[in-house]
Amino acid sequence: MHSPQVAVIVPAAGKGTRLGGQRKQFRLLDGKPLLIRSLEVFQLHPEIDLIVVAVPGGEENRVQEALHAAGLSKVGRVVAGGASRQASVYEGLKAVPASFDYVLVHDGVRPFVAQTLVSDVVSGLTEHGAAALAIPVTDTLRAGAEDVFGQTRPRDGLYRMQTPQGCRRDWFLQAHQHAIASGIEATDDVDLVQRAGFPVHIITGSSLNIKITTKADWDLACIIWPAWQQEK
Repeated sequence: MHSPQVAVIVPAAGKGTRLGGQRKQFRLLDGKPLLIRSLEVFQLHPEIDLIVVAVPGGEENRVQEALHAAGLSKVGRVVAGGASRQASVYEGLKAVPASFDYVLVHDGVRPFVAQTLVSDVVSGLTEHGAAALAIPVTDTLRAGAEDVFGQTRPRDGLYRMQTPQGCRRDWFLQAHQHAIASGIEATDDVDLVQRAGFPVHIITGSSLNIKITTKADWDLACIIWPAWQQEK
């Protein structure tokens, strides 16, 4: 029986302007760049066969050397990212060999994803063709304008999206080609795949699986990391 080949694309070409200072993917979290921390779970995961990383143009060789020196042997390609996250993912997708069945996408600044969650997404891919992590919205949602609250919005059936997200490689290629032909700039990979007509299965994520975007996120990550390491 054919064992499915799974690749993960990690877009890490952003400037990180909201956090300020050094590009956030290269900031040190307990002595290692945040990007490496985010990649380690996939390096250790038995169902992940290849890692492709998209980085700022001109940084490819330096980053590839650093990743290999860190023992990330599954990193097969480091490519120059594009002008947007979507463009960076597409550059990574083009570097995934045609022999691969499934492709995951994971944020390069989301280091707190558990191996069990990666397994759940891979299972969702093999069963449904496309799957992504998300958690149900629990906060009250309310509209507002000019510093005044408006109507409360129902939160039933609403989700906060996380990564990894992924689908069959052929579906993902079709989704990107459809987006390019239609001038679509999707908000995430699920949006892109849905716009191409493919359903995406929901996999329940974790509130710990945060994306580090702001200084508050970074401060929280520094607090979480020691306990996260102990649990592992």
